[in-house]
This record gives sequence, structure tokens and C-alpha cells, in this order.
Amino acid sequence: MLIIGIDPGISGALCFFEDGKIIDVIEMPSMSEGKKNKKQVNGAQISNEIKKIIGNKKQDEIKVVIEQVAAMPGQGVTSMFNFGQSFGVLKGICSAFQLSTYFVRPAKWKKYFNLINTSKDASRTKAIEIFPYFSSNLSKKKDSNKADAILISSFFYDTLNSDS
Repeated sequence: MLIIGIDPGISGALCFFEDGKIIDVIEMPSMSEGKKNKKQVNGAQISNEIKKIIGNKKQDEIKVVIEQVAAMPGQGVTSMFNFGQSFGVLKGICSAFQLSTYFVRPAKWKKYFNLINTSKDASRTKAIEIFPYFSSNLSKKKDSNKADAILISSFFYDTLNSDS
């Protein structure tokens, strides 16, 4: 089974995870928009990346799990709108491909990996610990979003298999 784990948002990432192994992780494709060159997710590129990986797989062999995010105190209205827009683009792409889509709250997957009340970088350390063969792809602090996508995928894989 192929699991596509997604840390949504403009600085998020997508992880392609199959049979307990990382196939690939990419930073969230983005593009500039408007006069101020604000970044927004690039839905067409996300769609192409997903299509490239899923190839001829049957829809029932693919699960998408997206971190379920909500407004956070202190975040501006515009940034929350943009974040919600990114979340909607991802949901729309999954719907267009007719992929089974699941949502997991950050607290749930972070608790599973003992990452509650830790620094953002702790997820990168945890991902390297669990998947040492992928550590060269997580060498920078900014790779914590990739690590989040990996851990979201891994959490879903582990819990999906324990439920059966």
C-alpha cells in the first residue's frame, strides 16, 4: 500500500511511503502570486508529483493522510486564509484523483512519537532515528517539515496495520 503523508501549508512537504519505507519526500511545490510575490501552493505541480508516483496503482492501494490543521492563536487573518486555501487545494486534488483521504490531528501523531511539547526540530531527529537510511535528506533544520510528512505517513502505516 502507498501512503501519501502531507504536512500542509506553504512550507510543508509530501511523503510517499510504501510498505514501511520512504520512497520519496518533496517540499511543498509553490509559486509566486500577485504584486508582492507572495507564495502559494502550486496545485498543478502537486498533482503532477502525485500522478508520477501513483502511476498505475489501483485507487484502493493508495491512502492519503493529511495533517488536520486549525487556526492558531496569534496568527494573522491573511496567513490563516492562505493556509486554509492550501489545505483546500490538497483536499481538491485528492478528490479529483478519487483517493481515500484521512486526516490526523498533530497532537495524535506527535503523541505517538513522544513529540508533544518538543521543539520543531525534534521531529527531524525522530525521523532520522527511525529511518537512518534517509538521514542525508534531513540534514538541514528547514527539513523539519519533510520529517513531519514522514512521521505522519509512518504513524498512519503503523496504526493502520495495528487496527487490522
